[in-house]
Amino acid sequence: MTKPHDPLYEPHLDGQDGDLDGGPGERVAKALARAGVASRREVERLIEAGRVAINGKVLTTPAVKVKPGDFLTVDGQLVAEREPTRIFRYHKPTGLMTTHSDPKGRPTVFQTLPKDLPRLISVGRLDLNSEGLLLLTNDGELSRALETPSNAWVRRYRARAFGDTTQAKLDTLKDGVTIEGVKYGAIDAKLDKAHERAGGGKNVWITVSLSEGKNREVRKVLESIGLKVNRLIRLSYGPFALGTLAAGQIEEVGPRVIRELLEGVVSPENMPTGDRPKFVGIANPTKAPGAEGGGELQRRGAPRADRAILPDAPDKPEKPVYKPGWAKPKKKASPHGPAKSAGKGPAKPKRPAKSIETKFIDDRKPVARGKTAPRVSAKPGVKPAEGAARRLSERPGKPGASRGPKR
Repeated sequence: MTKPHDPLYEPHLDGQDGDLDGGPGERVAKALARAGVASRREVERLIEAGRVAINGKVLTTPAVKVKPGDFLTVDGQLVAEREPTRIFRYHKPTGLMTTHSDPKGRPTVFQTLPKDLPRLISVGRLDLNSEGLLLLTNDGELSRALETPSNAWVRRYRARAFGDTTQAKLDTLKDGVTIEGVKYGAIDAKLDKAHERAGGGKNVWITVSLSEGKNREVRKVLESIGLKVNRLIRLSYGPFALGTLAAGQIEEVGPRVIRELLEGVVSPENMPTGDRPKFVGIANPTKAPGAEGGGELQRRGAPRADRAILPDAPDKPEKPVYKPGWAKPKKKASPHGPAKSAGKGPAKPKRPAKSIETKFIDDRKPVARGKTAPRVSAKPGVKPAEGAARRLSERPGKPGASRGPKR
């Protein structure tokens, strides 16, 4: 009989709990799923590979219970005790694989998460070239529950596709479609807009809503009516929306929201308490391939609530930008400030002021730099200064100038 708090009751696993007397403990697959290691299906594959052990004994079957006080390890690492359910909204950028490890060595979503977070698993997947909302949780049971079509949670996407179509053709998808022997359920698709491409052809934007979420479902279904998807963004997953999260940002859903939206889905012993999430704020965007400034991976997120937050440093004033041809204003010297020559080394000696003699030397020949011009008097026996004064007095119309004898 299905337990009211277990939405993932699997009849084919009945009788595999090891002890049939109803003793304490829970199935090892369920315990690892609750701890966020993997889903129950994936845990069974880990056990088959000999990677799971209890109290040092490697398991060969999932028909084993984990009892209080047992040491449960995966790949030699002790599995932490179960903590309350946590959910995160993550804006996945393109260029990341939704997996914990990729055989080809491509970057993954979980490599870019802040290191403060617990081990998380994804609710569903987004392929390498898809972007948008990806839900992450530490509760493997919840992940499986939210993925099942029986929940009928609507996933909403925005798709850009190359080709030409009409709303009438998109309406045919409401009845479902079978592609290569795979039956896809009803899809609600609405034509938003279309625009011509520079190189020819047409791009159309379509809003797609579905509740199954099979592998590459949106791309395959739209290809069946002659459209090739070149961009796919997931806008929402059930009641959780992408909102204003930038590519690479992650934000934790508050415990109160989880209690209101997931009552009856999350088991009572896993239900979080309190009002505030442990992960405070929004992490900085990752610099993953496909994101702006891509190449590096984020390693640290926003500060936690129990850590002191230092005040931000004051912003430096921006330098004014001058238009070409404008003169920059000169700085005014402060009357209380140091002299201009201060701090610039010893002051250069000033050149002596020119005497009246040097000012009125009447030499017609050029003088080489560094040599002094010879002092030549205007008349023999007359000093240069007297000759200059005499010439001034002889100029007509000047006060004191000699006018000659009166006639």
